[in-house]
Amino acid sequence: MSTKDGGLKREISGLGFSALSLNSIIGAGIFGLPAVAAARAGDFGPWMFVICGLLIVTVVLSFARAASTVRSTGGVIVYATRAFGPFIGFQTGWLSYLSRVSSLAANANVMVTYLAWFWAPLDTHPGRGLMLTLIIGGMSWLNVVGVRNSIAVLYGFTLMKLLPLSVLVLFGLGQLDSSMLFGASMPPLSGFGETVLVLLYAFVGFEGIVVNAGEGRNPTRDLPRALLRTVLVIGVFYFMIQWVAQSTLPDLATSRTALVDVATVLLGTGGAAMLSLGAAFSVGGNLMTAVLTAPRMTWALARDGSLPAWLGAVHPQHQTPHLSIWFYGALSLALALS
Repeated sequence: MSTKDGGLKREISGLGFSALSLNSIIGAGIFGLPAVAAARAGDFGPWMFVICGLLIVTVVLSFARAASTVRSTGGVIVYATRAFGPFIGFQTGWLSYLSRVSSLAANANVMVTYLAWFWAPLDTHPGRGLMLTLIIGGMSWLNVVGVRNSIAVLYGFTLMKLLPLSVLVLFGLGQLDSSMLFGASMPPLSGFGETVLVLLYAFVGFEGIVVNAGEGRNPTRDLPRALLRTVLVIGVFYFMIQWVAQSTLPDLATSRTALVDVATVLLGTGGAAMLSLGAAFSVGGNLMTAVLTAPRMTWALARDGSLPAWLGAVHPQHQTPHLSIWFYGALSLALALS
């Protein structure tokens, strides 16, 4: 078995791919979407996450099938190039990359907003700018010094994002209203599609992790399993979060800080602080995943001759695409500060 892909080291295990998938999906969305689900679907809100989960599985199966045949870095770039040629492969990869630049910039600002809940100076112009630089610069540096280090940090983010959400569900079990759940009526079909489209946002992101196949120890086995496993588990998790939220907070549909308000009811102000910190870590894990995946797109495009060769450089010591990582960080930081 090859241990490298163009100089990149194969260090990501099946558990590592699962952490990547989970953090790419669970970001800021689930902390606000319960209010949207309640407003649009009423008591049927928890079931909407089940429906969306089943719908997204059909897409995940397609990615899992493709991932089972590819061992090289690039993900959708490789898939599109094989199927439609290099021009479509480049367009697919470049547009996907640009969307990840904008999402990193936006989510970094969201993370600073949550952190400002604990320290108000972060909500000032200089404070926000400094924190954005530290977050994006720090994560870029971590990714340059090695994939193994990045995955280890990602495990920490995973724990810190799941722990508060799990505590919320655990303490909310006593509030569960089964009559609400099983007596719920399906929302009108006129707005059903629009509601599904909005809630599907909570499940997207998994498609990015296939880019790192060239750094996986056994990607054709581990990637399909990680994709399916995490999406199914997250679907159940979202269902429970929505059920607890709607059972605990009658006016959930009008809440602007849905899960923080639920935590306040269940656990007091300490619960609100816990959820706010958990939200910051949740977004942080999402950012770390983006910095670990997106730069491999420009690296793969440079490898294929579609972008300047310097973006395909590999660090001689750490064996990471260091110039592509710094390029992604610089673009995202510039947009975040603008």
